[in-house]
Amino acid sequence: MVLTGGSERLVTGLELLAGGQAQKLFVSGVYHTVDVSELLKLSRLAPGELECCIVLGYAADNTAGNAAETADWMRSEHFSSLRLVTANYHMRRSLLEFHDALPEVTLVPHPVVPASVRVADWWQFRGTTALIVNEYDKYLLALARVSLLSLLNS
Repeated sequence: MVLTGGSERLVTGLELLAGGQAQKLFVSGVYHTVDVSELLKLSRLAPGELECCIVLGYAADNTAGNAAETADWMRSEHFSSLRLVTANYHMRRSLLEFHDALPEVTLVPHPVVPASVRVADWWQFRGTTALIVNEYDKYLLALARVSLLSLLNS
């Protein structure tokens, strides 16, 4: 399962599929005019044996939406585990959202480290600092929402 938002994510997902580490590849949050062959071209891969095993989700426009869209697909496919491919800085929030949407599914994190994100010394780079602070804020909001909904539903 790949969350859109970075070319490294898609390439990693395709490599996992090609390497037999996944039966199918679900890509959530895809722009509505993109199809599988276009996605493969953008990734510089020729359509072929992988094309049959890739499913695109067009409904999501945020991480909670990715989780909900993926949950519907996972249940329709009767899968019990999911390898979640997303950026390393986005993984904690993604796991929170996906665990909330798919509590019965085993989640296997597969973080991708974008070359443009300097994680080791993030505070020295304005763009990386802003990205990490923004992601942390989003994580705290998601944690509050998930926790509140859990309390209301119990």
